[in-house]
Amino acid sequence: MQIFLDNETDYNPGFDLEELTKEVSKYILSEEKCPFQCEISLLVTDDEGIREVNRDFRGIDKETDVLSFPAFDYEKAGDFGFYQSEEFYGNINPDNGCFVLGDIMINKNRVISQAAEYGHSEKREFAFLVAHSVLHLIGYDHMTDEEAAVMEGKQKEYLDALGISRDSKEQ
Repeated sequence: MQIFLDNETDYNPGFDLEELTKEVSKYILSEEKCPFQCEISLLVTDDEGIREVNRDFRGIDKETDVLSFPAFDYEKAGDFGFYQSEEFYGNINPDNGCFVLGDIMINKNRVISQAAEYGHSEKREFAFLVAHSVLHLIGYDHMTDEEAAVMEGKQKEYLDALGISRDSKEQ
């Protein structure tokens, strides 16, 4: 698992952003039975940075908590059956041999405000946004109630298994 982190803010929450991203991502990909090594690019930004990208790429001129940009379109969420296809090899980074999953942008302002709003730590909120995004990067979505239920269930299951639940007092 390769994480390329760019923190364009002064955000220093007291935990290692790259290590937490790697831990959550590796666990999810393992549980989802991903058969290859992957890479993710993560940008930590602020309200204005994420608002600009949200406007330019999604046509929504407002800030949000997280954006995910998958590098591959999955026929079925979490189905890695395309392994060793021509498309698969087109998404390999020749420098490290990893499959490029895509890009994640996390808004540090929302990490802080949502952690306070939900009564848990910034670490838990950051991990939740990473988990949410990694699931998007492997094809999961929440456009319908059924999709949302699946995605929310996986997010909770994986974070609970890592000990990063909303109920955990040590987070």
